[in-house]
Amino acid sequence: MKFPRQKREEVNVNLTPLIDVVFLLLIFFMVSTTFTKETHLEVDLPQASGDKSVSEEQILEILITDEGNYSVNGKPLVNTQAETLRRALKELSGDKRDMPLVITADAKTPHQAVVTAMDVSGQLGFSKLSITTRDPDGE
Repeated sequence: MKFPRQKREEVNVNLTPLIDVVFLLLIFFMVSTTFTKETHLEVDLPQASGDKSVSEEQILEILITDEGNYSVNGKPLVNTQAETLRRALKELSGDKRDMPLVITADAKTPHQAVVTAMDVSGQLGFSKLSITTRDPDGE
């Protein structure tokens, strides 16, 4: 006796719901991700030849951009006024006026911005003042 065979159903995996879920997750992560923009100041140093000295002590660094904006130890100041620079230097140095102070200015920085930084540091009593330059041979 011949029994009729049952037809096998073809096994399929429906990928449409999976694709929908992946797209929803993609949209969710795109919306919930925060993008941070880090600002870096680019400085083109003036040239000078001379001895290079590296100190292991704690150093205060004033960075001046080509537009005359100040940054003290990597923290940009809100404006270019001398009083703001004075407060920032007082806050970071405390009572230590013998620590080295380095002024790094762009080659196109207005002269007044560098003079203001030197004047403020002199009024606060910093005596170890140096200005960063680059070697004319090695860019």
